[in-house]
Amino acid sequence: MSWLSFVGRRLAGAAVLLVVLSAAIFAATAVLPGDAVSAVAGVDASPAERAEVRAELGLDRPAAERYGAWVSGAVRGDLGTGFVGHRAVRDVLTTRLPNSLLLAGLTLAVTAPLAALLGLWTGLRGGAADRWVSAAAQVAAGIPEFVLASLLITVAAVWLRLLPQVSLVPLGGTPLDVPLALVLPVLTLSAVGLAVATRLFRVSVADVAATPYGESARLNGVRGVRLAVRHILPNAAGPAVQALTLTTGALVGSAVVVESVFDYPGIGRELRLAVAARDIPMVQGIATALAAVMLVILLLGDICARSLDARGRHDG
Repeated sequence: MSWLSFVGRRLAGAAVLLVVLSAAIFAATAVLPGDAVSAVAGVDASPAERAEVRAELGLDRPAAERYGAWVSGAVRGDLGTGFVGHRAVRDVLTTRLPNSLLLAGLTLAVTAPLAALLGLWTGLRGGAADRWVSAAAQVAAGIPEFVLASLLITVAAVWLRLLPQVSLVPLGGTPLDVPLALVLPVLTLSAVGLAVATRLFRVSVADVAATPYGESARLNGVRGVRLAVRHILPNAAGPAVQALTLTTGALVGSAVVVESVFDYPGIGRELRLAVAARDIPMVQGIATALAAVMLVILLLGDICARSLDARGRHDG
C-alpha cells in the first residue's frame, strides 16, 4: 500500500470514527445524572419557569433535531454556547486546550526517553532488574492519580514547601509564566505514563531480541549499547511508538483528575466542571474536541510507526 493510500485510508477512518464518537457523546449527555434545566433555573423554579428555560436552552426539541443542528454548527466552527456563564465553547477550547497540550507535551518529554531507557534495559537484561522494574511499574500503575497527586502535594508542597500546591496562573497569562506550578502535575502524569509506557516498551524490546535477527547479532558478539541502539531499537521503535500513543490516550483520562486536583487551568478541569454543572453544550464540545485530538495523535502514531517499521526492516 502506498503512503498516499495509507494516509487517505487512515484519515477517512478517523473522520468516520469522529462522527460516531460525536453521536455517542451527544447521546451520553442525555443520561447525565441530574437535570440541566434545574441547574440553570434553580431547584425552586415553577413548572412554567422550567418550561420557559427548557425552551430557551432548546431542550424541548427532539434529540435528532438537536444533534443535526449541533453538527451543522460544528462544521462551521460553532460548537455552541454553554448554559453556565454563556461562554462560547470555541473560546473555552482556544484558551484551555493549549494549556492541556502543554502539560501533555512536557509529560511526554519526561516519559518517552525514560521509558525507552528502562524498556531497553529490562527487555535486554532480564533477570532481577526486569522483575524489580516491572513490579515498580505495576505498583505505580495501580495507584489512583488523585492519591499520587495528594502524596506529592503533601511532601513537596506542605512538608518541604518547595512547590505550590495549586497551579495558579496570572489573569491573562499562561502556565509558562509560573513554571514551578507545572512541576507537580507533570510529575503525577509522568509517573502514570511511565508505568504504562515502560511495560509496553519492554515487551517490544524483548520480542525483537528474541527474533533470529536479535539472536544473530548476539552470536556475532554484539553487546551493550551497540546491540541496543544499532540492532534492537530501530526494530522495536515502531511498536514502541504505537505503545506511546496508547499511553498518551491514558494520559487524557488521567489529566481530567490531575487538572482538578491541582486546579490547573486546562480543558480536563473545564470538562469536570461542565459535567458537574450539567452544562450539556460544554460537555459535548469539549468531549468531541478531545476525541478529535486523540484521533490525530493515533493517526500520527500510525504514520510514525509505519515509517519506523519500514526503516527498521531496511536497516535489518
